[in-house]
Amino acid sequence: MNLPNKLTLTRVALIPLMVLLLYLPGAWRYAAAAVFALAAFTDYLDGHLARSKGLVTNFGRFLDPVADKLLVLSALAMLVHTQQFPAYGLIVILSRELCVDGLRMVAVGQGKVIAAGQLGKIKTVSQMFLILYLILTQTHVYDTVLGVAGFVFVLGITLWSGVDYFMKNRTIISQK
Repeated sequence: MNLPNKLTLTRVALIPLMVLLLYLPGAWRYAAAAVFALAAFTDYLDGHLARSKGLVTNFGRFLDPVADKLLVLSALAMLVHTQQFPAYGLIVILSRELCVDGLRMVAVGQGKVIAAGQLGKIKTVSQMFLILYLILTQTHVYDTVLGVAGFVFVLGITLWSGVDYFMKNRTIISQK
């Protein structure tokens, strides 16, 4: 297994620690933020290494977006639990992810692997920044102008990237 794929697996392995730290009170939130930031950084690093060193694999193309979703959705679930993020926001994001994953499974059935697109990458990065902001500030997303702006942007880019994903891959759906 190559280094980028090991970094992706490390991202997944960091999720339970982040969740545990988010359950703990007070200053443990800063440790949770550090673990989340480290996990998010592995997303950048594994992609950079895979592309620059020619280490892109089908396993990595598949697992990298799954690891991102696990990280983001786990963090958002905890932020819903702490009442910092609205449940409907999590439902919108989760719905988009399940639809895109469904399309990916159809593509795999046709012998194709669909890598993440540019809008999907922007979506993931914006979600990660908003999550980190909320963990560090311990505020509700509606409590600050930055929180509201970030929330609106995240939901907008999430929906836009989902529609874009389906439009660019509509031939997969139309095949029999």
